[in-house]
Amino acid sequence: MKTQITRAPSRRRRRRQRRWPLFLLLAAALVIAVGFSHLGSGQMRHLKSVSLPDWVDVQIIPVNGAARRGEPMKKVTDIAIHYVGNPGTTAQANRNYFAQPDTQVSAHFLVGLDGEVIQCIPLEEKSSATNERNRDTISIEVCHPDASGQFTQASYDTLVRLTAWLCDTAGIGRDRVIRHYDVTGKACPLFFVEHPDTWTQFLADVAAA
Repeated sequence: MKTQITRAPSRRRRRRQRRWPLFLLLAAALVIAVGFSHLGSGQMRHLKSVSLPDWVDVQIIPVNGAARRGEPMKKVTDIAIHYVGNPGTTAQANRNYFAQPDTQVSAHFLVGLDGEVIQCIPLEEKSSATNERNRDTISIEVCHPDASGQFTQASYDTLVRLTAWLCDTAGIGRDRVIRHYDVTGKACPLFFVEHPDTWTQFLADVAAA
């Protein structure tokens, strides 16, 4: 009777077996990445076609270089809050400044001293407001009457309303709201940075709006 010899798997077979888990992991990562890409594409298509509320004055600035490059975002993950840093200036004055050919900053929206809202950049495009987070944030600049940076009640109420509407429209949670300060450490919006309790209250007001 012949003795049956059991041979150990060849090195080549063992290497193939080890490759399978890695291949499956890579395939799963690819599927997830494609899924997120499609989600982002759907979000941006929606933002491109959405109708703005009648309390928003649409005054899109021209494609003029640094302030508006016309570059599309791939997705929106957060709403970024700023203050204009020019006490006593109006939303219209700041919008007109954004539109100048040599201006290098902009925001999607401006909230004025009386609570008026001007849209300057299309929702699906990058603004020039939040540094490296321009790629995935919708930015709001708020006017303020004095150097303290504190907003008027009318401005504050509109900011809460606009922020909540943008979160819902972009399909992101109402907790996805940040300050310029949270990105770069810059004291912007100044009053919310120097008085953290007011920022906490603002977030609560947005959540409840």
